[in-house]
Amino acid sequence: MISFIVPAHDEARLIGATLDALRAAAGGLQQPYEIIVVDDASSDGTGDIALARGAQVLTVTHRHIAATRNAGARAAQGDVLVFIDADTLVNAGVVTAALAAIRSGAGGGGAAVRLQGQVAWHVRMAMTFFIHAFRLTRIAPGCFVFCTRTAFEAVGGFDERYYAGEDVAISRALARDGRFVILREAVFTSDRKLRTFSVAEHLRLVLRVAWHGRKTLRSRDALSLWYGRRRE
Repeated sequence: MISFIVPAHDEARLIGATLDALRAAAGGLQQPYEIIVVDDASSDGTGDIALARGAQVLTVTHRHIAATRNAGARAAQGDVLVFIDADTLVNAGVVTAALAAIRSGAGGGGAAVRLQGQVAWHVRMAMTFFIHAFRLTRIAPGCFVFCTRTAFEAVGGFDERYYAGEDVAISRALARDGRFVILREAVFTSDRKLRTFSVAEHLRLVLRVAWHGRKTLRSRDALSLWYGRRRE
């Protein structure tokens, strides 16, 4: 079985489209699958929308992305775990490629990423650069991470010391444990952080991480891009 795990906090505006795309992609696999939405302290009906779309809903109150992902993995029944952000659209091509990579011996991996919406040309160029960098360094963008359950358990899951950057930590751990691939196929994720947070706010976070290192990622305090009130 394949377990698709979708962590979500107040994602009523986007979760429906995400689940519709995921079910369409998974429907052609001709093998069992489940979709688990881990509803983390939502107050906008995210869980109700997920139930209406036929997903299993696990309710938690962590407000901690690593813990929320791990909760979904514990509830999952699958031998393959696929973690998908609630603002990310997948298609059959990327799911099929992920399963093919696992059948060929990969313990885990990620995918290329394209941004939805009207994105400036220089941002698209930057995304292309970063995907090449991710492929070279074997780091999966967090909106789509897949692995075998065996590999996930071998590395201890997502590192709950981190409130952000947990995708980097598990990518490096999986890469040390076995073969880790970044697919050529792409998923499509929301550009809302670029639209709703200023360049200055992004730069302040980068500088804080550069100055304080991983310590910054071990508290919600400086991570408003993920834990602050969402801007629409």
